[in-house]
Parts: sequence; C-alpha cells; structure tokens
Amino acid sequence: MENKDKMEDKSKITKKVPAKTGATKKVPAKTAVTKKVPAKTAVTKKVSAKTEVTKIDTVKATTKTINKKIQRTVTGKVVSNKMDKTITVLVERKVKHPLYGKYINLSNKFHAHDEKNEINEGDIVQITEHKPLSKSKSWVLTKVLSKGQG
Repeated sequence: MENKDKMEDKSKITKKVPAKTGATKKVPAKTAVTKKVPAKTAVTKKVSAKTEVTKIDTVKATTKTINKKIQRTVTGKVVSNKMDKTITVLVERKVKHPLYGKYINLSNKFHAHDEKNEINEGDIVQITEHKPLSKSKSWVLTKVLSKGQG
C-alpha cells in the first residue's frame, strides 16, 4: 500500500522549470519629457490710469480685428432671376495651365440673395459671401455694376 501512495504522490508533483537568466532584456519604461520653462516675472511700474486704459483699449481693438472674418466678394454676370429673391451669378476666371501655359476659362455659379427682386438677366453684379440663407444660397447682392441690355 505504501507503494500506491507514493505513486499517487508522484503524479501530483509537477516539475519545476528553471528560470531563464540573462536571456530576457529589461526595456525601460518610456517617460514623458517635460521642459521646464522659466516663469515670466511681472514687472510693476507706476503708470497713470489713463495710459493703462489706453493700453487695454488697444489690446481689445487688435483682438477685434484679428477675430473679424475676411469677406469674399466676386463679380459676375446674372444668368437667371427666375427664383423669388434669388439670382444665379456666373463668375468667370482665367487660370494658367500648370504644364502647357495656356490660359483656361473656368467658371462657377453662385446663388445670391436679391432682397428687392430688382436684378435682371445680363446685369453685372458684385456679390459678397454671407452666412447660409438656404441649402444652396450663401451669397448676398452687394451692388449692381452695370445693367444688361434688354
């Protein structure tokens, strides 16, 4: 009986595998590199209240001019005025071909808002980009440069 107990014990014992030494490389963990920037020291000067206010006003004025969006204006010929308070303007431009050097006529059609419905086909008008007024209309009539024949 003792033999059977020993046999059972041997089956339960697992072999220990020797650990590998020197075969694995330790990779250092990546650390975030932070640069220390010296803090700006505030220089206190005695300044009169009027000059301080003007400095603040000039700073506000420069930020207002920076935030202001540049308005695109284009000139073109009215192709259609059949819609209510909307005109279609054909804007043509000449572009030089990059390889051959020949000038090519390219054109775009824009829908523009005509509040008074006073523009007719053939008129040369100037339109300015505006916030979208509808799905396809994001331009507004600025001025009429010349009336068309008719």
